[in-house]
Amino acid sequence: MTQHLTRFTSVAPEYRHYPKEVVPLPDHDLVLPDAHLKWYEVRKSDATVPDALRAEAHEFLLARVADRDLDLSGDLGFVVHHLCGEAFHFLIACTWRNNNEMWLSVYARDAARQDSFERVEQGRHLQVVCVWEMGAVLHEQRAWIEYLKSPRDEAATRAYLDDRFAGAV
Repeated sequence: MTQHLTRFTSVAPEYRHYPKEVVPLPDHDLVLPDAHLKWYEVRKSDATVPDALRAEAHEFLLARVADRDLDLSGDLGFVVHHLCGEAFHFLIACTWRNNNEMWLSVYARDAARQDSFERVEQGRHLQVVCVWEMGAVLHEQRAWIEYLKSPRDEAATRAYLDDRFAGAV
């Protein structure tokens, strides 16, 4: 029986994959009185997120928390700020809830055309993360499992917050 499996993909014939880097930025963690999210950036190795835009992303999430659009109370987790191309940004806030579930809120901004990030509304079949963002997510999944196996005391929480991924994806 002959199969034509290549028809079962949505990858465009002209697409060529290239590496990006996951960069942990502990000095930019989203720290609230009752929540702590590690901060990662995903970008090409020769690209940078301007300091002002990074600060704006941070302030945007704080504003969402303040206006109760983003409830992070009691949560640990991480943020992935992904620079796609020259000016498009995804801002993904991920938290651990119900013991072993990763919850997320996704925001996007085309810096060339938009003044701020906007929530990405999704339909029934959800886009979760891309292969580059997955590098941080997979590391965080393993780090969370280690935390779940721990006494979950102050030292274990600090160990989780200090456990970060850096590298090519």
